[in-house]
Amino acid sequence: MPRTLIRYTANDDASATPAWGVSFGSAIAPLGVGDLSTGRLLTDHWDRIWSLPPAQASLPRARVRLLAPVTTDQQFICQGINYRSHVEESGLQLSQFPFNTLFTKAPSCITAADAPVVRPAHVRLLDYEIELGLVLRRSLPAGARVSADDLGQWLGGVTIVNDLSARDVQLPQGQFYKGKSYRGFGPVGPGLVLLTPEEWRRWPELHMRLAVNGQTRQQAYCREMIHPPAATLTELAGLHDVHAGDLIATGTPAGCAARAPGRAAMFLARHLLSDARKWQLFIRKGLSNPAYLRPGDRLHLSIRTDDGAIDLGEQTTVITGP
Repeated sequence: MPRTLIRYTANDDASATPAWGVSFGSAIAPLGVGDLSTGRLLTDHWDRIWSLPPAQASLPRARVRLLAPVTTDQQFICQGINYRSHVEESGLQLSQFPFNTLFTKAPSCITAADAPVVRPAHVRLLDYEIELGLVLRRSLPAGARVSADDLGQWLGGVTIVNDLSARDVQLPQGQFYKGKSYRGFGPVGPGLVLLTPEEWRRWPELHMRLAVNGQTRQQAYCREMIHPPAATLTELAGLHDVHAGDLIATGTPAGCAARAPGRAAMFLARHLLSDARKWQLFIRKGLSNPAYLRPGDRLHLSIRTDDGAIDLGEQTTVITGP
């Protein structure tokens, strides 16, 4: 069975040192290892995490404040346009993107699954993206080749990621990092669900759902990924150093607020308008789109297999700001 790691502090003490524990239902079994990074925890205490008995779950979850289970000293790597449905709603053709699109978010944007997110005053087109997060169990050596059967050797667990994006910064400026890295733009968790080698074979069955104010916006199975985890790990190992505890967000399906205009409008924009005018019209149209997030909106995200055997929990995020 999966094991869910929880990072937390005491509910009534804002200055308390973060701690790690294993969640068993409504209670937590403290690990007593101190405030380690995610990578150090998985590297140094893997066996202890799996051997902790449910009888040691003495701390009620209601008495703690959850923190993100990926610490901000880890890399935050992302895959773009990794679902056919999202490629199509973006007005693109899959044949034009035979490659794996990779980028990063600032680790400082990572926040807890239930923490409020402030929309910056200058951001008007705030979008959401539910994604399956993969967390490395150990560092990838340069040139490693990972197969689907090897995932349990290299990956520790899975978690929910919301890749929040300021579309009016990301797209007109052509800056993914800048548009996606504001503080709070990376809710992660609530927990890090560790899987056995056998359970890693079930990652395609994970069912992602995102709702805003009770309305379902995104829903897809992870099997719909274009570039699956093994291929992505192999590519990253040939590209740069990837360490234990690093987070890989694997892309989002259709249902985002940002949508491509019709083909006729895209043709006119491409051939008759300057870039400045094109993006001016994009923002103007976006301001009338009620799907973009506004202060007071509530998001609910979940990822689980349909039989509930692997359940990543639920994210509940409220958007705040001017």
